[in-house]
Amino acid sequence: MLDSGPLTCYTKRAYNKVGADGIRPHPAAHGAQRSICKSSGPGGARLFLCGCLQCIRIFLWRWVPIANQGHLINEEIQVPEVRLISDAGEQLGLMSAEAALQIAVDKEMDLVMIAPGSKPPVCKIMDYGKFRFEQSKREKEAKKNQRVVEIKEIRMSPSIGENDFGTKLRNGQKFLSEGNRLKVTVRFRGREMAHTNIGEQLLKSFAEKCEELATMDKNPKLEGRNMSMFLSPRAK
Repeated sequence: MLDSGPLTCYTKRAYNKVGADGIRPHPAAHGAQRSICKSSGPGGARLFLCGCLQCIRIFLWRWVPIANQGHLINEEIQVPEVRLISDAGEQLGLMSAEAALQIAVDKEMDLVMIAPGSKPPVCKIMDYGKFRFEQSKREKEAKKNQRVVEIKEIRMSPSIGENDFGTKLRNGQKFLSEGNRLKVTVRFRGREMAHTNIGEQLLKSFAEKCEELATMDKNPKLEGRNMSMFLSPRAK
């Protein structure tokens, strides 16, 4: 519960001065008619909102933190000198971090360090909340448009019939046309291991019939009882 008592609205407190209540106002309160209300009841001084638009605005700006995602912003920038870029992209030159922050305050925007590794660090004036929202939106769009390439596999035996080979070929061409990589494997059983050349010819014939859609990554290779090759779709 808030203390009851007479209300006093404090306005135009300088940004670099800490009030008697020990609380520093947000940069947005400096140089403009911003109000923070205070109860002077027996329980001591407490800040709270009187419900006016200015108090709500300063509360949201100052005491509700922005997820900075690794950027230093506003008061977090504790360096003696920065190179400042305006919100319009204009080079404003070298100045103290305090002076740069004051320019951002006057525009009711944020000061964001975008290149901390530079000497001196580079800062830009921007609406950081809007910047994060747009960045998140772009990331979601990129993720939505990103396509995961899958590896499909087709297996055959060296004694496969012509009709079955045609069916396997059509399936492989379909996978390739959808943008997937294709692994084609011939499995040898028993005495078929003495005729691995038949499997190699089968794989090369398969690759030739897919030549318009794909390229062979590597020549057929025998591993144990399996001989495999990989086909990658051609860039469109």
